Amino acid sequence: MAAATVRIALATYRPDPGEVSKDGDLPVLLPALEAAGAEAAAEYWDDPDVDWSAYDLVVIRSTWDYSWRVAEFVAWAERCGKVTRIANPAEVVRWNTDKRYLGELGAAGVPVVPTRYLAPGDAPDLPDDREYVVKPTSGAGARYAARYTPGEHETAVRQLARMHEEGLTAIVQPYLTRIDITGERALQFIGGRFLHAGRKGAVLAPGTAYDDDKVAHPGIRPWEPTDAELAVAKAALAAVPDAPELLYARVDLVDGDDGEPRVMELELVEPNLFLGLHPESVPVVAAAIVRAAAR
Repeated sequence: MAAATVRIALATYRPDPGEVSKDGDLPVLLPALEAAGAEAAAEYWDDPDVDWSAYDLVVIRSTWDYSWRVAEFVAWAERCGKVTRIANPAEVVRWNTDKRYLGELGAAGVPVVPTRYLAPGDAPDLPDDREYVVKPTSGAGARYAARYTPGEHETAVRQLARMHEEGLTAIVQPYLTRIDITGERALQFIGGRFLHAGRKGAVLAPGTAYDDDKVAHPGIRPWEPTDAELAVAKAALAAVPDAPELLYARVDLVDGDDGEPRVMELELVEPNLFLGLHPESVPVVAAAIVRAAAR
């Protein structure tokens, strides 16, 4: 008897009217899943008419509007996880949508970008001796992120005030200037194994307003990670609480002042996989998703 066909939903965002989806992975991943023997469909995560229980697996892919309504998104993931399997798991989604996880990684011994947090009501304690970055603990695509010098204190304070008015907690980090030379590296993992990597330029240009749109992945191109980069990425994944099973992961690294790689972000919710840069990875990702759905 032939095995039953698994049904897979790839959760994505709803583009604005007249806008085309910015997800370049879906057009190649959907047919690859079909070729691997699955029934696959892209579904808007916030569509109330979708019956998520009809799928064997829901894979969060490009829910790139979630950062404007994090509580709603996490609640959806938790509801979804009660009626079917969701990847990554809802408890991972809850943990990873708040960048205070960087503090947990650092406490576990993972090299991370030094990070402080300023919650609503906290004084605007900002650096006065070097460039720094301010951004929210919940954000995507460099939303509400900006780079400042100590001389731009008043502008940074206005940003903090705006974020705090919206109930957002701010991250304050030193701007690691090596990123302007060595860029940011994105290491992708599928099914717990290294898949491929990319290198991109710095996202935050001096003088760009925090509420301006940014190019999230400027100049992205394939990259062969160093042993040190792989070691830091694997250490970060190993430090995720309760050692959950991760279908996919992206670890974003930059060089510290000492030239050693540090974790800038750990993307376990909706990372772009950059499959257009790595066509050889498409069947590998599709096979891993189908295996997960068939369990």
